Amino acid sequence: MKALNLYSVGDLRYDDIPIPVIKDDEVLLKIKAVGICGSDIPRVFEKGTYHFPTVIGHEFAGKVVKAHNRVLLNKKAAVFPLIPCGKCAACKTGKYAQCDNYDYYGSRRNGAMSEYLAVKENNLVFIPDGISYDAAAMCEPASVALHAFKKTRVVKNDALLIWGIGPIAMIIAQLARAAGLKNIILVARSDERVKFAQKMGFPFSINTLKKDLNKFVDSLTNNKGVDACVEGTGTASSLEGCLSCVKNFGTIVAMGNPVGSIELSQQAYWKILRKELSLVGTWNSNFNNMENDWKEVISAISENIIQLEPLITHRFTLQEYQNAFSLMKEKKEFYCKVMFINK
Repeated sequence: MKALNLYSVGDLRYDDIPIPVIKDDEVLLKIKAVGICGSDIPRVFEKGTYHFPTVIGHEFAGKVVKAHNRVLLNKKAAVFPLIPCGKCAACKTGKYAQCDNYDYYGSRRNGAMSEYLAVKENNLVFIPDGISYDAAAMCEPASVALHAFKKTRVVKNDALLIWGIGPIAMIIAQLARAAGLKNIILVARSDERVKFAQKMGFPFSINTLKKDLNKFVDSLTNNKGVDACVEGTGTASSLEGCLSCVKNFGTIVAMGNPVGSIELSQQAYWKILRKELSLVGTWNSNFNNMENDWKEVISAISENIIQLEPLITHRFTLQEYQNAFSLMKEKKEFYCKVMFINK
């Protein structure tokens, strides 16, 4: 079969590899759609994976074409990409994202930028017929978005600021709108991203290179500040911006992967103390019998609470991988979600 195989940093190849042989606890998934995550860019060009070669890709959906349990054949599924060890303290409480020794499709083991993938049966998330494979492949970022949104603790008529306009931010904004928030502010440093967010129905989207964010927030909140912020870029400047805009006793959700060290000024740190802020982290999503962000996302898609396909701005075949990755790495043009489609 064909796959995008990473042999070393910067050496990604459209490669021929064997079709996987499934184990007793696995099914063979024919991959129909797989997204390029923002984390895949440094993974390919800067950091690499945990071993080489590795087939990358962890946002995906497909059809079960081989299974020991024949009831599963031809079912449409998305996949929770983290494989927990099942033995550590976190796993025993269902907090798989905090597993001490987890595996992961697309970085620690082969992922889904391929024609087929052997997938753990326990990691399957079955998709109703009314949801497309393209939308199903976005269940991973959507579940991450839902997990982060819950941590904001916002309620109806609250104000939320989201720093960074990408796929996850746009999904959080849709969740906030469905929850009845009064003011949803999206922040970027690009006119194209701001226009995209406005086109998606979020008029309070601004380019901070052209508008004073604090004045804008004050005008919408009667000088009180927003109830919560989601920091989605992983930079010190955006975190400081969130600290400045959030109200007393507000919440900041740190979501963005840091691109380097995060250093705060004394003034910014004082804001945490003097406003008595709650600063919480978020990573991945819940996937257990007690709390399952993935099942909630499926319901939200089915009920049209969130729309994922409009976020897909570019579609490629695996063979067109060089165009897809250069588009994102070199920022040749505006994009939101870039996706590979297998027929």
